[in-house]
Amino acid sequence: MGLMVAGFLRLGRVSPSLSLRPARTAFPIPMRILDRYVIRNFVEPFLLCFFGFLSIWLVFDLYDNGPDFLEYHVPLKLIGRFYLSQLPAIALLSLPIGLLLALLFSLSKMSRHNEIISMLTAGRSLWRTIVPLVLIGCAATVGAFALDNEWAPHADAAKKRMLDEMTKGERRAADRQAVEGLLFRDRMNNRTWYVQKMRPKPKQGAIPPLEGVHVIQQDENGVIERKWYGQKAIYDEQTHNWTLSDGQIVTFNKEGDITRTESFPGKQMVIEGWSETPRRIASSQFEAQNLSIGELRDYLFYNGDFPAVQLAPYRTYLADRFANPWTCLVVVFLAAPLGIVYSRRGVLAGVAGCLTLFFNLFMLHYLFLAFGKGGRVNPTLAAWIPNATFFVIGLVLLYMRSSNREIPKFTFWK
Repeated sequence: MGLMVAGFLRLGRVSPSLSLRPARTAFPIPMRILDRYVIRNFVEPFLLCFFGFLSIWLVFDLYDNGPDFLEYHVPLKLIGRFYLSQLPAIALLSLPIGLLLALLFSLSKMSRHNEIISMLTAGRSLWRTIVPLVLIGCAATVGAFALDNEWAPHADAAKKRMLDEMTKGERRAADRQAVEGLLFRDRMNNRTWYVQKMRPKPKQGAIPPLEGVHVIQQDENGVIERKWYGQKAIYDEQTHNWTLSDGQIVTFNKEGDITRTESFPGKQMVIEGWSETPRRIASSQFEAQNLSIGELRDYLFYNGDFPAVQLAPYRTYLADRFANPWTCLVVVFLAAPLGIVYSRRGVLAGVAGCLTLFFNLFMLHYLFLAFGKGGRVNPTLAAWIPNATFFVIGLVLLYMRSSNREIPKFTFWK
């Protein structure tokens, strides 16, 4: 009873008229107060850790790119847009780390002050005590999913593009980002595309033409039926038609002999019925880690006939887009049992053990990601195994802590 009184006095938010009646009748009122108190103890260190990581990253990035900004007289508005485009990727990385450190700090602080013991003495279970933190972990998971859906994957490509535009100008940057010698095989329609140069689409405006296009149509047995040549090929997003200019069409028979040649120099020829789009043609150059969920699904839909080994990275990253955000919730179940201790001597060991588990989770995530990309492990399993494994470990540790059992030490020293 003395511990319960000390805990309520430490909270400083309990009404003076609240009597210390049995937990069954007095429980509904302090339950809301304790929830707010646990959240308040967590929010402040979390904000410090989260924005602290963002500040550290900003300082290092300015140290790296700041001289270029000064040399090329980049305006502050453009620098702000540049860092705003990088913010989702850095925030996605900082979320679980900030959660981990804030949970360890707040829970260990309340443990040292015997506030956790006071809550348990008041009749609240350990599982009920961490419910507010679990809800925060769920909210962080939703936020991480929103970031990892589209904004964070595009951050790396946006960084390279904007740095080129700042230091080399938009025109030179577009030439630098142009893809040359592009080869695309449409296995669904037995067409092979060779594009001499493909420029990136500007922020606003029509799709730029493909330059130096050579298209080969084959039958089911691989025999060439027709070839199209064009100095330029323009795709119309409204009609989904292709227009070839300054080129010719060559038709072959089954023996491979030319039966007809049709040239149209200085003219244009509209071709209907082709399902290829510039984005699909350029997809052979896309890196899986830079694609959003929608783009990964489109790639797998249009290129589903590719070999399994070639599609493995895209399937792995698609599954990882759904699995990775749950790291925020897993962190809560790892930090809660190791951050809550019943003696001052166990605080340091719990914090060290939790950090060890977190970095093991971090390494296991990238290890299985590499296995999935290489086709050695099923992509779905590669994405979900790390979080699922450490979630189970967190549940076991939380059960042991709630039943006052000895938790094994996860440090490399005695």
